[in-house]
Amino acid sequence: MEALSVPLYITILFLFLFTFFSISFLKRSRNENSKSQNSLKLPPGSMGLPWIGETLQLYSQDPNIFFSQKQRRYGEIFKTNILGCPCVMLASAAAARFVLVTNAHLFRPTYPKSKETMIGPAALFFHQGNYHSNLRKLVLNSLSLERLRTLVPSIEAAAISATDSWAAAGHVINTFREMKKYSFEVGIIAVFGKLENEYKEKLKQKYCILDKGYNCFPTRLPGTAYSKALSARKKLREILGEIIMERREKRVTERDFVGHLLNYRDENGESLSEDQIADNIIGVLFAAQDTTATVLTWILKYLHDNFKLFEAVKAEQMEIYRRNGEGKMPLSWGQIKDMPFTHRVVLESLRMASIISFTFREAVVDVEYKGYLIPKGWKVMPLFRNIHHNHEYFPDPHIFDPSRFEVAPRPNTFMPFGNGVHSCPGNELAKLEILILLHHLITKFRWEVEGSQSGVEYGPFPMPLQGLPSRFFKQTTTNR
Repeated sequence: MEALSVPLYITILFLFLFTFFSISFLKRSRNENSKSQNSLKLPPGSMGLPWIGETLQLYSQDPNIFFSQKQRRYGEIFKTNILGCPCVMLASAAAARFVLVTNAHLFRPTYPKSKETMIGPAALFFHQGNYHSNLRKLVLNSLSLERLRTLVPSIEAAAISATDSWAAAGHVINTFREMKKYSFEVGIIAVFGKLENEYKEKLKQKYCILDKGYNCFPTRLPGTAYSKALSARKKLREILGEIIMERREKRVTERDFVGHLLNYRDENGESLSEDQIADNIIGVLFAAQDTTATVLTWILKYLHDNFKLFEAVKAEQMEIYRRNGEGKMPLSWGQIKDMPFTHRVVLESLRMASIISFTFREAVVDVEYKGYLIPKGWKVMPLFRNIHHNHEYFPDPHIFDPSRFEVAPRPNTFMPFGNGVHSCPGNELAKLEILILLHHLITKFRWEVEGSQSGVEYGPFPMPLQGLPSRFFKQTTTNR
């Protein structure tokens, strides 16, 4: 068990306290008044110290222990105060479904203002209602199974290029960082289809600066990571403006995400503004990178640590490799969809790692759940990790066991991509790029993890310590 590093949790603490401090106090005062007029009681739990709440307890230890201890003490629903916000936390499948599916209209997505500024306020995951549903349909259409089938050659080329570069480096690499590069490349493919190298390199350069400042304290002082990120965001917008203008002038009608955005018309015949298009492109690139890169890093660790697991995956992948003339032929869509054991390993990795441990919602009205009051303005947090590690849903939850996915999990118990109208629309793309990369990595390479092989860090997603430093080696035909 590893605690958060001091600089990281202090940064996160001040980031959110800075954002929510003033409005949180006003909301608490208002909610206390409304509470006295309501016969319903608040959920059990502790609100911690004034203003700070229980933030230090959460960020000074493994957050999973914090949530588990709360659940054992108070049950599936409990209150606390985190990051200056009164919160209700929900740790059951039924509660998650209540918030995310059946009563989603009563809870709005909520993010710190600094994050909206960084990505762009018009990005679909900051909204609900018609605007959100219409944009979500555009994403789903651009990432339909029919569309993904056409992306396989490009994603495979990205996977081959990435894995070859790791072995050619000849030194220890940070696995997570390299997986981020690969995921970003796939994101570019999904968003733009074919994109000129000049534009691609400009986007990578500015996005990297933006990414570094995303989780930093939001001060605009010159020289800070946040200030640099804001400047990079402005440059990104200019680059995207050039791409959008070029597409419009050439009247390009591609089926990629940009094409769907450019061709969109609402019920009044209105098109999206350039800012709306740019914000949603940046939003999709953000969503396509960190979570997929993190789970890929975990998969490599699980395979490295479990020899029998690795051999079982390798046997399945080598059979495909041999059918493809010892890797001389490209992967087909049918082969990717026929990797049952590898697919179960991916699903079990998503459950075990639970990259998205919880999600933030905010009650838009006073809500009753199981006899308890969730006051208007309070944050509501379905705890995905607690649900994924509940022995009632998954026996022996701390054991890595892909066989548990031979039968579909009970509804609302497995939510690695969220649930309901705000679930990740790119989940099939994520699984596709993971399976393609694993095929080439396992059939052509071996890897050794360097340094400490245990421990978890949070940045903000849980990941193997130091990004899983590893050394990669290309295998010859004889030793394969």
